[in-house]
Amino acid sequence: MGKTAVKGLLYTIPVIVTLILSGITIIGSFTGHYNPAASVIFPVLEVSLPILLILNLLVSAIWAIARKWWALVPLFAVLLNWNYLTAVIQLHEIKKDKSELNDSISTKLTLATYNVQSFGNEITGYSCKEIARYMQKEEADILCFQEFQDSQYFPIDSIRRILSHWQYICVPSKDSIQGILPIAIFSRYPIIRHKYITYAGSSNCSMFCDIVVKGDTIRIINNHLQTTSVSLNRRKWERELTSRDSKREVTAMKGAAEILYDNSIKRAIQVDSICRLIDDSRYPVITCGDFNSLPSSYVYHELTKRLKDGFKTCGKGYMYTYRYYKHLLRIDYIFHPANFKGIRYYSPDLDLSSDHNPVLMKMKLK
Repeated sequence: MGKTAVKGLLYTIPVIVTLILSGITIIGSFTGHYNPAASVIFPVLEVSLPILLILNLLVSAIWAIARKWWALVPLFAVLLNWNYLTAVIQLHEIKKDKSELNDSISTKLTLATYNVQSFGNEITGYSCKEIARYMQKEEADILCFQEFQDSQYFPIDSIRRILSHWQYICVPSKDSIQGILPIAIFSRYPIIRHKYITYAGSSNCSMFCDIVVKGDTIRIINNHLQTTSVSLNRRKWERELTSRDSKREVTAMKGAAEILYDNSIKRAIQVDSICRLIDDSRYPVITCGDFNSLPSSYVYHELTKRLKDGFKTCGKGYMYTYRYYKHLLRIDYIFHPANFKGIRYYSPDLDLSSDHNPVLMKMKLK
């Protein structure tokens, strides 16, 4: 093989890799528009999209340094995922009008959602006390918790006492949550109606509460959708993938894809149920919680057909809510009605025994 042929091959291979990478990323931009039951590929692309976008930017930068027009191809693939990008990055300044500074003009509400991961199964109550202290400082009116689990050393009565600033509570009885990861809502405003929602074949659940806020009734839907099981199986998959046995590697990849697929289908069924609740509600709906879904997902796409993503309306900077996996995952959200005005949306990095960060949103009810 001559020098010209070798040079041509060395040029062709990067071009092919660029085209394949960009093509996969472009397909990934459409995954949220389709129910994951349609293909096992969609859930894999959904969770891979953050890495794919980073790889495309890297490849684009390499081509740009080489002064080749191929830099435009991966950049085009990234831009086609604009909806995802704007769901994790917001650079605009939020303009505040004078009415936001005057409480007498409109009703303001601060809502927080937090997967507390059973308060780290601690026995001292430290994280619960710190959460209560932080939420009081932020003047949170409504707290929506996921994985709200007590223990024999730190029982529910102790939790209620620490969170007594929020006098109205909705905590399912232990008889109703056997085998279920519990959730709860604490409110400074009266809860006049609630319903606990379980899902067939899942340990996850949702709950809605109708809350009267200064004469206006709103419906809060707190959710903890089907877990991805990635953390649970991560070490097992890592062992298989580093075993230097091709059969075990293939088995691990196939098993991971099947788990992602099965759980994505469950989340799709669950979000369809939530969407029916939103559509049928006679009150304005705020839905929040741990959705275990990225902004590239069917879950996110369906909810944003009906409600606004609070981060897009009043957030700023880079948004992630899962503390691990290099801060690449945004899976906790607050969605609000279009006629509610967002004031501030943020997710503080609190190291309080949970693998999630809390998400808070300050809004004005119109």
